Amino acid sequence: MLIITIKVSTAFLYVLLKRKKKKQIQTVALKVRMDCEGCERKVKNVLSGVKGAKSVDVDRKQQKVTVTGYVEPKKVLKAAQSTKKKVEMWPYVPYTLVAHPYVAQAYDKKAPPNMVRSIPNTVTINETTVDDRYTTMFSDENPNACSIM
Repeated sequence: MLIITIKVSTAFLYVLLKRKKKKQIQTVALKVRMDCEGCERKVKNVLSGVKGAKSVDVDRKQQKVTVTGYVEPKKVLKAAQSTKKKVEMWPYVPYTLVAHPYVAQAYDKKAPPNMVRSIPNTVTINETTVDDRYTTMFSDENPNACSIM
């Protein structure tokens, strides 16, 4: 009887391993260049046809499309690119999440309010230190400091 139990448990484990993992619901945000209602409608129709997409929200003012559902970001991006529009993953995050939000790479004039470009945290800010001798060399306050004379 012990042998039968082992065979059942082995078969049960095999079934568990073969079972596909369920996809989790995801939200994919894209930046899509849209100029008119026709562009908006075209993008929305294509993205709502993606397998697993539950809802598609389009914000033409911010040039943002949000797809929610059991989707893979790469497939959504590829489907959006099939519309022949300029498409990229949503590059903006709230400025509170970025360590240095006013670095040249993060700051973007076209970003929505309170948002900056998402940049990796590996960006280092190089501080330039100037030696005091060079700044005071030609000072008008000390006439003996000029080294040219």
